[in-house]
Amino acid sequence: MILIDGKKAAAELRAELKQEVTELKAKHNKVPGLTVILIGDLTPSQIYVRNKEKSANEVGLKSEVIKYPDSVEEKTVLEKIKELNSDKTVSGILVQLPLPKHIDKQKVIEAIHPSKDVDGFHPMNVGNLSSGYESSIPCTPLGCYLLIKKFEPNLNGKKAVVVGRSNLNGKPMTQLLLKENCTVTITHSKTKDLKAECLEADIIVAAVGIPELVRGDWVKKDAIVIDVGINKTDKGIVGDVHFEEVSKNAKALTPVPGGVGPMTIACLLKNTIDCFKRSQI
Repeated sequence: MILIDGKKAAAELRAELKQEVTELKAKHNKVPGLTVILIGDLTPSQIYVRNKEKSANEVGLKSEVIKYPDSVEEKTVLEKIKELNSDKTVSGILVQLPLPKHIDKQKVIEAIHPSKDVDGFHPMNVGNLSSGYESSIPCTPLGCYLLIKKFEPNLNGKKAVVVGRSNLNGKPMTQLLLKENCTVTITHSKTKDLKAECLEADIIVAAVGIPELVRGDWVKKDAIVIDVGINKTDKGIVGDVHFEEVSKNAKALTPVPGGVGPMTIACLLKNTIDCFKRSQI
């Protein structure tokens, strides 16, 4: 079994992006800018935003974090997004989720101009992705896709099973695999025989939020298994895949942590640079 090292892949991607930013600066005399809005003081969100800022600075992006208390009015956040939409130095806007209950997540997502939506959550980007047009792609599925492609460049005709149907992971992941000519099955909590579906798969992407759901006897020999799950348990952080069992069967497997997570942030930087490039055309 080959361990798919997300940290190493993310470091390689960041090195490529750093070179690209240097070239863009030489060509346009400016660099892509990422602005993150952080509301409240949830520790995981703060850690995540800090990592984003550090990575953005590492590749040479202009990085800014705007912080609000969780008592901030929705109107204030929407006005700030409107201001950032028209700021030419800002290539990408990201509002860190989750949001306080009094702020409408969908309103916030739709307020960000699609051309600056580095999360790929705006309905226009979602529609473009499912139609096969150019779009910002949500960072986690994009990271999964790049890890799969790094290991197996030709996915033509492969059978893929996506466990989970969320807008953040499952659905965009499906679109990316379809684009590669995979035959894709989306499974979820109401799927009748999940084990049988997984046993058919050349590629399994588990993104359902159930600790160690995918067991060793669910995975056929030589399958590629991507574990998106991050679940806090008594044993510590575990994925949606039972690592020990599945590692005995799978051809390749991502660890948790150190698999998909590092690629998510690297893909956010990639999306920011892509938004900048499209704005220069």
